[in-house]
Amino acid sequence: MPPPGQIEELRRLRAEHDLRPLLIHDSYLINLAAPDDGIREKSIAAMRGELERAFAIGAEFLVIHPGSARHDPVEAGIERIVDSLRQASRGLRPPDGFMLLLENTAGAGATIGRTMEELRELRERLSPVAPFPVGYCLDTCHLFVSGYDVSTAKGLQETVRQARGILGLDHVPVIHANDSRGAFGSRLDRHANIGDGQIGLDGFRRILNHPELCRKAFVLETPVDHPGDDQRNVEQLKALCRKFRTATKKSS
Repeated sequence: MPPPGQIEELRRLRAEHDLRPLLIHDSYLINLAAPDDGIREKSIAAMRGELERAFAIGAEFLVIHPGSARHDPVEAGIERIVDSLRQASRGLRPPDGFMLLLENTAGAGATIGRTMEELRELRERLSPVAPFPVGYCLDTCHLFVSGYDVSTAKGLQETVRQARGILGLDHVPVIHANDSRGAFGSRLDRHANIGDGQIGLDGFRRILNHPELCRKAFVLETPVDHPGDDQRNVEQLKALCRKFRTATKKSS
């Protein structure tokens, strides 16, 4: 748990600079769907720690990877995730405004959450047992490599249509903005800097400025291959928004 002084400083700086929402991510080592009892027991303990820290620092969102069922059917993995989160959150009192977000996966191996249908089923099963609201975080790289073509205008419209109908866009407050080194449908989870991957600058311009997505919280998870890459990616996203607004004003 962070020291009280650091938590207080974080709260002060957030208020001073109007930094919101605060979103954190669980450890990549956690696998709540693991068939191995020892791994799942450790994952449950680690997830409880993630929840306690999120509550303590006042985070609005905690993003989790659903996990991998390994050689078991998806249904068995979903059952284990639900039971694991029930155990991890037992007795906890989440603050108002907190939401757990299920992230879609690239679909490699036996990971759960490659399709929107799997995410929806998991949320529906979790909602009755979790002491907090459950929503979704959509990752652009994961969408692309798992078969949702967000790189084209037509593909983005279809992806948004499915997200609206299957997930409900009101349940998607956060988008991970990552370009993709992997090809469409490859299930290769390799993030790229904005504009350097298969989604491309035009793809992100459309994503960022889509009328049903533009007010979501966009969070970068791009690689830092060289000093300053993180800032350059932020500026790239801002520039794509500015260019769109300028072009819209000129055309109107």
